[in-house]
Amino acid sequence: MAETTPLCTADSLLESYEVLSNASHSSTDNADSFTGLSRDRRDIQTRRLRQGRYGDGSSGARMEGRLRKRRRAHGVEDPGMSYKVISSNFESLDYDIVENDLYLCEQKSKTHGHHLKIAVARWVVMFFIGALTAAVAAAVDITIDKLADLKHDYVFQSINNCMHHGCIARSLGIWLGISIALVLGAAFLVVYIEPVAGGSGIPEIKCFLNGVKVPRVIRLRAFVAKVVGVVGSVAGGLPVGKEGPMIHAGAIIGGGISQGRSETLRKDAGIFSYFRLDHEKRDFVSGGAAAGVAAAFGAPIGGVLFALEEGASFWNQSLTWRIFFCSMTCSFVLNLILSWYDGSIGELSNPGLINFGSFQGQPYLGYELVVFVLMGICGGLLGALFNFINFEVSKFRRRYTKYRPLSLLEPLLMVSIVVIAGMLLSFLISECHPYGFVPKIRPVQMFCPDGQYNAMASLFVATPEESIRTLFHAQQGAYNLVTLGAFFCVYFLLACCTYGLGVPTGLFVPCILTGAAFGRFVGVLMPMIFDDGDAWSHSGKYALIGAAAVLAGVLRMTISLTVIMIEATQDVAYGLPIMVVIMIAKLIGDIFNEGIYDIHIQMKSVPLLPWEPAEQTVNYSAPEIMSTPVKVLHYREKVERICHLLLTTNHNGFPVVDESEVTVSGQQTYGQFLGIILRSQLIVLLRNKVSPYISSCDHKLSSFVSRYLNQKIMLLSWVLLDFMACVHLTFKTCIPDFHLYILSM
Repeated sequence: MAETTPLCTADSLLESYEVLSNASHSSTDNADSFTGLSRDRRDIQTRRLRQGRYGDGSSGARMEGRLRKRRRAHGVEDPGMSYKVISSNFESLDYDIVENDLYLCEQKSKTHGHHLKIAVARWVVMFFIGALTAAVAAAVDITIDKLADLKHDYVFQSINNCMHHGCIARSLGIWLGISIALVLGAAFLVVYIEPVAGGSGIPEIKCFLNGVKVPRVIRLRAFVAKVVGVVGSVAGGLPVGKEGPMIHAGAIIGGGISQGRSETLRKDAGIFSYFRLDHEKRDFVSGGAAAGVAAAFGAPIGGVLFALEEGASFWNQSLTWRIFFCSMTCSFVLNLILSWYDGSIGELSNPGLINFGSFQGQPYLGYELVVFVLMGICGGLLGALFNFINFEVSKFRRRYTKYRPLSLLEPLLMVSIVVIAGMLLSFLISECHPYGFVPKIRPVQMFCPDGQYNAMASLFVATPEESIRTLFHAQQGAYNLVTLGAFFCVYFLLACCTYGLGVPTGLFVPCILTGAAFGRFVGVLMPMIFDDGDAWSHSGKYALIGAAAVLAGVLRMTISLTVIMIEATQDVAYGLPIMVVIMIAKLIGDIFNEGIYDIHIQMKSVPLLPWEPAEQTVNYSAPEIMSTPVKVLHYREKVERICHLLLTTNHNGFPVVDESEVTVSGQQTYGQFLGIILRSQLIVLLRNKVSPYISSCDHKLSSFVSRYLNQKIMLLSWVLLDFMACVHLTFKTCIPDFHLYILSM
């Protein structure tokens, strides 16, 4: 398909610059003073730049440099750094099947056995995607658990011992050193090995499933960096979770297994070649993403709904069944592996990496729905605030951490802040309880008498999943208002600044933990306000509602998030309040900004279309927003011009028009549209039909063909082989005429 934004560099630069100027200043005079150029002079320079000549004929390069200097001098953001600019570096994936005579002829030649073979292969591939995703999730969970145990045993036993010998500074240094070492490994993998492995990966997968080709997002290198990196970032103590990266990892597994080859390793197993099409790969990537959700939360149904709601725009009933089978397989295999690891083989009580536990025995009453509604409103406001802070921090990060050493240093600085913040809060707020007061907790004596542990330190020391379960199920009195309020505020800010670092970072768990602290704060506050402890005796249910509210306020998910929360709690009794809170939080948050994933998609300048077009587009037609001149190919075209277009543009497809000139409403057009031909198809045609005859031609053509073939662009091989028969070449000279018989759309 044609490139989403076929604007040249100069045009996009000027368009972006003018948009920024007009957006920042409402009046014309203010816009002129803002750019630092008079209107007449700016118009002259604009015309020269668009004509490709400025000064000594530098094709606008010098002008671009001058505009860039003026932007910096006036504090204007560079268009390449602006989230409002759509990048032309992305191409669209060919998800639509071109139904033509050749395609129909090919389909007729396939037997029933061939179709049955492909149908069975789809189910087999989905099974292996689910099983391998479960195995990877179990390996990540077990590794993090082992590292957390070693860290706790070594560091915090040292802290407990140093409380009596005055060597707490040494213990703090050990804590910092181990945390920095773990995070350093994760940051190195992302910064120097595969940058696309940073973050949760969900925005990139969402773009891929909606037809945008994100470079290297479904590659083995990204998989290794994501899986190994998330172990270091979580075990190192950053306020992140492993659940989000598991979705990306599952998607990579789905995209890798279904192709039967690895472009990174340059190995081809020679299997599943009939799945090497964009729309086939998309379906398996959807299954992998759903399996990642099932592995993370033990929510196979939630995984299917997540892939439907947040992922693919292309869906059908048969795909629903296959993805559900993939998610179910993942949940079952993960259950088996974790039950074996826990020493209770066959006891399928570990459906996911995070288990909220059962809330039976904590009923809610009708009048508490009013409190839940208010918590939903607060969750929407907190989510909007979270997204705003993260957006501003991300803009700052993109502006000042352009170089790799700085990107590597930033996660180390953040984990140091987390460790120091945990130490200071434990010192300032010493809420102490006897050992065993809260079961299944990592006790840390820090600044508490012998035989007691520090509640604040235990929240920072434990893994996020352990802290979530503690906030959900700890008895009344386990945490006071000061501890919960301080932890919520600090962890909220730390999570805002952490998402988007150069390490694999999940967002689900930090939001759940932050919301759980907020909800438990409300649950502890209610008996104090109404002076009726029996009616408000279960603060854990408020932690659950608070977690759902904050998570919905940040992510803006509805149906899939509701099902994920219900499946994770293993109790449908809280379905109604969870649904109410999630809907309210989303509606309130949408008033102020978009969801966090959509914000980061915009910041990456990905041309992802929204669900609904902007209201202003009703009054515009296609010619008004198209860039000119249009790059077209005629029904009868010379190879010389085809090569020129391929060398001078980066469009993924070109419209083919007839040679007659058409005038519409007094305006000259570029011909009548006949069809479209892809760049990859043109390359194969040139390679197979032209290259034997170009030995005396321009060497650029040979280098051009070899360069694009080395990129291993996926081709519809069987279509192109038949398509060759429909192309007529007459080799009269070194650059022959090229007749294009267009496939009917």
